[in-house]
Amino acid sequence: MPINITMPALSPTMEEGTLAKWLVKEGDTVKSGMIIAEIETDKATMEVEAVDEGKVGKIMVPAGTEGVKVNAVIAVLLEEGESVGDVKAPIVAPLKVEAVPAPKPVAPVSNPTFNPVTPAKAGAQSSVAVLDPGFRRDDRIVSERIIASPLAKRIAFNKGIDLKALKGSGPHGRIIRRDVESARPGAAQPAQGGAPMMADGLILPQILDDRVYAPDTYELKPLDGMRKTVARRLTQSFMQVPHFPLNIDITLDNLLESRAAINAAAPKDVKISVNDLLIKAAALALIDESDCNASYTDKGIAYHKHANISVAVAVEGGLITPVIFKAEGKGLAEISEEMKDLATRARERRLKPQEYMGGTFSISNLGMFGIKSFASIINPPEGMILSVGAGEKRAVVDETGAIVARTVMSVTLTCDHRVIGGAEGAKWLAAFKRYVETPEAMLL
Repeated sequence: MPINITMPALSPTMEEGTLAKWLVKEGDTVKSGMIIAEIETDKATMEVEAVDEGKVGKIMVPAGTEGVKVNAVIAVLLEEGESVGDVKAPIVAPLKVEAVPAPKPVAPVSNPTFNPVTPAKAGAQSSVAVLDPGFRRDDRIVSERIIASPLAKRIAFNKGIDLKALKGSGPHGRIIRRDVESARPGAAQPAQGGAPMMADGLILPQILDDRVYAPDTYELKPLDGMRKTVARRLTQSFMQVPHFPLNIDITLDNLLESRAAINAAAPKDVKISVNDLLIKAAALALIDESDCNASYTDKGIAYHKHANISVAVAVEGGLITPVIFKAEGKGLAEISEEMKDLATRARERRLKPQEYMGGTFSISNLGMFGIKSFASIINPPEGMILSVGAGEKRAVVDETGAIVARTVMSVTLTCDHRVIGGAEGAKWLAAFKRYVETPEAMLL
């Protein structure tokens, strides 16, 4: 019997993806463990391995198809002795139109296919419109049904395009992204009853209005999966998580001297960055102040046994947070090597879900862009995120009362107040400051 290959769930939150590329074709022999396709999710492009063995009898979903639902059949394998004729196309049940019983018989009308609503008399129960059993489904209901991917529908809404006027180039005439992008843009039509809403109930701002921006004054670039996901998650976090910030200045001179000494003594292929040292310091501070290494859940507060540090990496179309797991027990060289590899593959969208999920704390560093200080939005379900600004020379009063130049960095710790109190956050910052200002403590 033919074996179905279905769209895999490549992460716990994945609902659909884009079938980017087939690495096999119909007629090819497939073995277990063989890479057969590439799937694009909102975070990365991932390879799909075959579980079963057989010959590719039919590819059900062409390469480039967007919005493929998890568990949808994407191809069929034939076992020995089977032929392509054994593969049956998915059966779509015909639309069943049932008559809705009315409280009273409805008088015949000139149109034999439709019985309209009978006006209610005073004090009488209202009649209900019914469909005659002879109603031709292809004349009305089917003609109104539009087969389009969710992304195509969203782009069409933003561009003010009537999907009925488009011809789909996807499987079975499905309207997909490229069909809508090539169509002539127009003003977005407001949803009935007010501003449009996302699937999770969040209101989308209605800014692409001809009264604000004329259509010829901007170029509309559709949202990709990553940017949509980032927008949704950060909006939810900002609206649903009670944030509060804590700020502190940290002197970097000792850390910079230690970094220079470490790099001078290290092999040529090892170069420790300031960010590597901050990752280590953050991890050790989380172990020291374990009440802060926590996440809020509906069942209780989850206190984590290890410091898994998520590091924000800017990529085209958004950002992603690869994780250094159990960072408290890793050496600086190991953290440095791992971080370089994760950042490189993040920009290529080649990370696996287990490499960017499971963090317990985040670091976002914009110091290299000259940003002095900023506050980040918490990355749920983590309880805190540290925003790191640029180190700069400032006038500082030293222990003797003299004014001296020191390299100072401002950091902001954003906390989830459901998990972290002000005092707990302050204790964590004190521990972090201690490790950064006395980096030799990281070696103890």
